Amino acid sequence: MTVFTAVVERCPETGLYVGYVPGFPGAHSQGATMDELRTNLQEVVAMLLEDGPPKLDTEFVGTQTVEVA
Repeated sequence: MTVFTAVVERCPETGLYVGYVPGFPGAHSQGATMDELRTNLQEVVAMLLEDGPPKLDTEFVGTQTVEVA
């Protein structure tokens, strides 16, 4: 089993959850719920992996909080 980290955002216009795997071209999807998004991302990543292991453009490191005055 291979594990990838996905970034998830919510579109304020549509209300849909949008997710993507940083650095993995084509690994993105959307869903009306977090469960639907996870299922959709699993399907997309599985399909992309059929072509072999990905050559990741970047590596997800984490998030950071930035304060401004």
